[in-house]
Amino acid sequence: MPDAAAADHAARMKTLVKNFLRGCLLVVPVVVTLYALYFVVHTVDGLLGLRVPGLGFVVAVALVTAIGAVATNVIGKRLLELPDKVLARLPFVKLIYTSLRDFMAALVGERRSFDRPVLVALDAQGELKAIGFITRDDLSALGLHAHVAVYLPQSINFAGQLLLVPRSRIEPLSIPPAEILPMIVSGGMAG
Repeated sequence: MPDAAAADHAARMKTLVKNFLRGCLLVVPVVVTLYALYFVVHTVDGLLGLRVPGLGFVVAVALVTAIGAVATNVIGKRLLELPDKVLARLPFVKLIYTSLRDFMAALVGERRSFDRPVLVALDAQGELKAIGFITRDDLSALGLHAHVAVYLPQSINFAGQLLLVPRSRIEPLSIPPAEILPMIVSGGMAG
């Protein structure tokens, strides 16, 4: 009987851990998003001296939308290049800024990079596989003529890995990227 009690306890603990992780998966993105919204609204309210609750949110959304609209014309592009050039030259800030800028551009910009999902064989037998996105076809500058760049988003967090993979180990997937990315990021639980 002691083995049955230990197995029951282990099963309960496993369920508890699963539920906790599932809860984190749901709560953390919401809390981080709400905190970011609070921070933006609070900052805008403070800068403008606003006393109307929520007006900072409206102003922040309007400001971001206006910046997006300005960025579509020639003069606006030139104006927005200045902070881009400054931030891209500052030590340490450059690393963070350019990484985030390029990642956002790959996700939602005009040059989306995460639009070609593939299945990558990680071993010679093809039994171990990973889902990723081809981000670059030509790696000849690195002397890797038969390779492509594949980005592997990591599950649960917002990091990833870039693999340089022989084309022979790539299998294109006919699944929309919008369905693949949530599945990867959620560790296979979503999608």
